[in-house]
Amino acid sequence: MTPDRSVTLYYSPNTRSLGALTLLEELGVPYELHVLDMKAGEQRQPAYLAINPMGKVPALKHGEAIVTEQVAVFLYLADLFPEAGLAPQIGDPLRGPYLRWLVYYAGCFEPAVVDHALKREPAPPAMSPYGDYDTMLKTLVDQLGKGPYLLGDRFSAADVLWGTALTWTMGWKLVPDLPEITAYVNRVNARPAVARARAKEAELAAAQEAAPEAKPN
Repeated sequence: MTPDRSVTLYYSPNTRSLGALTLLEELGVPYELHVLDMKAGEQRQPAYLAINPMGKVPALKHGEAIVTEQVAVFLYLADLFPEAGLAPQIGDPLRGPYLRWLVYYAGCFEPAVVDHALKREPAPPAMSPYGDYDTMLKTLVDQLGKGPYLLGDRFSAADVLWGTALTWTMGWKLVPDLPEITAYVNRVNARPAVARARAKEAELAAAQEAAPEAKPN
């Protein structure tokens, strides 16, 4: 019997959930969107807090399984649809680097960027998840410089995550527009799946803007 692989993505325009939407477009699989209006506070209502108590997107529903946290959503989706080839399988020498760069995003990059943007001193080295901002960024830039993708010639779900994240953080001047980062972002953003996801996001964002303002309970 063929297992049911239908998925629902909990999503809101102009948030991190664009990355998960882009990944679904890259996978080329059917999916449903449950669109939340963050400005109306839908993410803080009991119905969604039952999905993710943190009130964040993206979240994913697959059968009875609920997956929250962006990197977990990426890992789950890429493994659920192995035929797309976006996740090296266990036993593949690239599986370790693939996992490393997905987790590096959540464990090192995001906290370092937030601390740096807020001009906060990092925790002492023994406590800091990323060490220091400059080392964190150099480690990433050195890898991007090897190119064309994080796993060399192989494009993976990790590139969907990082391409989306670096586009956003460069746009807000949270990371410098170094040649290695700019070339990588341009390479990822040239993919048709990115254009499809962004077109869908623009349409949904416009619909929310045009809708009468809803007052949260």
